Amino acid sequence: VVIVDRDPNAFSRAASRGVLTLDFRGDQVVGNGTDVDVLRRAGIEKADGFVAVTEGDNRNIMASQIAKHVFKVPHVVTRIYDPERAETYEKLGVHTICPTIEGAKHIEHVLLERS
Repeated sequence: VVIVDRDPNAFSRAASRGVLTLDFRGDQVVGNGTDVDVLRRAGIEKADGFVAVTEGDNRNIMASQIAKHVFKVPHVVTRIYDPERAETYEKLGVHTICPTIEGAKHIEHVLLERS
């Protein structure tokens, strides 16, 4: 597992929030996940999977497209917050996860369960 982030402080923040455990054995690469050279440094050419989970939909889809089409990574997952974009990219063959849609489904489930 390799984590790429352009903010060098992101790794320590992730550890302090419990997102990364203190015994995380993966690599951490500082750089932009849409930069081909950064992705190569992260070992993308040997990757079996790629996950894009920045805060920006455009960056996520761009990084995912690079992983899928340039480096031929077999399993690519992209987080997209905008439901319309998520649907469009899913139709184009990009596996997306949309927290906005999943959150709405969960809220609906909780409300209906209590009725």
